Amino acid sequence: MPDSPARFVQIDDAARETNAWTNNEWLCRPDLVEAEKLLLVRANMAPMHCHPFHRHPHREEIIYVLYGRAEQWVGEECRILGAGEMAHIPAGVVHATYNPHQEPLVFLAILSPAKLPDDLAEVPDPQDVSSEEKWAGLRQERPECRMVEG
Repeated sequence: MPDSPARFVQIDDAARETNAWTNNEWLCRPDLVEAEKLLLVRANMAPMHCHPFHRHPHREEIIYVLYGRAEQWVGEECRILGAGEMAHIPAGVVHATYNPHQEPLVFLAILSPAKLPDDLAEVPDPQDVSSEEKWAGLRQERPECRMVEG
């Protein structure tokens, strides 16, 4: 790392990863910049894919849609979000992002804090609750969710 703290991340320097839900471009996290309070990822979700019901026990989150439409759940409440719209998810609140549409979905996920104290960092994040009865039944009449093939 240079002598001065990292302040910029250009697209070629983004940390790329594929997980079960999205193809991600991490733009802000502690290994890229000296961020302690913010995480920022641009998530690319294919049509008919999702990040099913889950929670972040100790982080709050904003989902901001850049392109496409998200079926966004916060608790038991659902909205269809388009470009320029967002949802706020308080820490510990169950939420989900679905793309039951034929076009890709691109959104920013902003989470805080980036760094957790050691005792809190031991807790799995995210925690999948999609198979729990309350959450598994909420979308029964909606298109099935697919995951990214690995």
